[in-house]
Amino acid sequence: MTTTTRVAGGAAGVLLVAAALAGVARGEDPYVFFEWKVTYGTKTLLDAPQKVILINGEFPGPRINCSSNNNIVVNVFNQLDEPLLFTWNGMQHRKNSWQDGLAGTQCPIAPGTNYTYKWQPKDQIGSFFYFPSLGMHRAAGGYGGISVVSRLLIPVPFDPPADDHMVLIGDWYTKDHAAMAKMLDAGKSFGRPHGVVINGKSGKAAADPPMFTVEAGKTYRLRVCNVGIKASLNFRIQGHDMKLVEMEGSHTVQDMYDSLDVHVGHCLSVLVDADQKPGDYYAVASTRFIHEAKSVSAVIRYAGSSTPPSPAVPEPPAGWAWSINQWRSFRWNLTASAARPNPQGSYHYGQINITRTIRLMVSRGHIDGKLKYGFNGVSHVDAETPLKLAEYFNVTDGVFRYNQMTDVPPAVNGPLHVVPNVITAEFRTFIEIIFENPEKSMDSVHLDGYAFFAVGMGPGKWSAEERKTYNLLDGVSRHSVQVYPRSWTAIMLTFDNAGMWNVRSNIWERHYLGEQLYISVVSPARSLRDEYNMPENALRCGKVVGLPLPPSYLPA
Repeated sequence: MTTTTRVAGGAAGVLLVAAALAGVARGEDPYVFFEWKVTYGTKTLLDAPQKVILINGEFPGPRINCSSNNNIVVNVFNQLDEPLLFTWNGMQHRKNSWQDGLAGTQCPIAPGTNYTYKWQPKDQIGSFFYFPSLGMHRAAGGYGGISVVSRLLIPVPFDPPADDHMVLIGDWYTKDHAAMAKMLDAGKSFGRPHGVVINGKSGKAAADPPMFTVEAGKTYRLRVCNVGIKASLNFRIQGHDMKLVEMEGSHTVQDMYDSLDVHVGHCLSVLVDADQKPGDYYAVASTRFIHEAKSVSAVIRYAGSSTPPSPAVPEPPAGWAWSINQWRSFRWNLTASAARPNPQGSYHYGQINITRTIRLMVSRGHIDGKLKYGFNGVSHVDAETPLKLAEYFNVTDGVFRYNQMTDVPPAVNGPLHVVPNVITAEFRTFIEIIFENPEKSMDSVHLDGYAFFAVGMGPGKWSAEERKTYNLLDGVSRHSVQVYPRSWTAIMLTFDNAGMWNVRSNIWERHYLGEQLYISVVSPARSLRDEYNMPENALRCGKVVGLPLPPSYLPA
């Protein structure tokens, strides 16, 4: 009998522990149920009423607390006046891109209807978040944290903290998300953010009441995610150092930092000792690499404190050289276990032969006077029929063509080609991907379905000589990585997860304007060992409406 837990909101730690214990006793993966009602609401942010997306009346939305391999079931009721999808940033959805929640993999949830997602954090631990993925919904909220803890008996490389807090930081615009989309559709940028929010609050509301209370002498885990749409943020705590312990599902070497750059779409975990004189202290998030810096300060209060925080708020670092040097200090903890008992370092990625190199250079141009972004001269546009469904039903004609983008940037930066951008990758091959950002602004890129090794980055254009600078031993395995202005970043991974997977800019203006693509990874065996069939409850739209189901994949 399968263990189940039903959760209407996000706070269900005791129930989850009970479910996990029962699941272990039966040798089965427990089920955890959520029911979300998604609506619009009004919140005061940056001293003005804002239209935001709420989940069960909450902003941010409920936190998903779970253990590795739990079955997560989320019944989403769309009470907005427009279609909706949720994506689960960093969840690999092994064999199951059906649940990825993007326009290329799933038909949207129509207004007034519901859809039930079912997915597993299969062999994953760590800190992640979810958000609404269509249009500019992400600029209106609707996001929340995901924390995946290790299964019982799997060693964790630090003592259990006194408490575990999610800290969601992000830039914020006072413009309505629909108005922002119209600006982009008209060929205009929506400019720089108007401020920063922390756990859905800004200004005085972020500091009173305190974000959370600590007890002197105890240690706390903070899971910090940048859920914004444009600005890298620097996070720091007045008078307290932070011990980095985890980054997007990987345990890291446990170095100390007085501040950390958290780029758009990235998550990390720190341990903070409550070892200062009891009082109130500011936790600060401020923008990086953009003019007219913005910040937000929340209060961390020692129990019983009546001492206000010092007005001397620590300043953020300056320049991107500091930031890239900090990135170089991050290391994979080779001796620690992650979701499995074997040490992370038992996977020697640096000894695997590269079978293919894909260089993805950001392209920017104007079509009919309207700004577009893309990779290698191709600007992605979503099709009426989700790409995964068109592939599964073998009706790709008239929807998309494979490999219209080459593996190297064009020699001459010609006009952009606007089409659904789908490339293929051979199943279980080890591939090097180079992201090149010739723009003057920061980029941050994400790959669905996988964790990759970020092995190198540097200024200028990439060349094969740069491989001599790669970290082939203990680069952190993660799902997002920054690309600095006029710089490159290199990643490596094995494409062993069959499905249709999105590569995208986390900078949502760029994403909306075409800086994304999909990678189709097909198992030649067409076996359930490698990929699940389309779920029975999958929504249909476009060319697949009314079509008979294709033959099932072969039994594993």
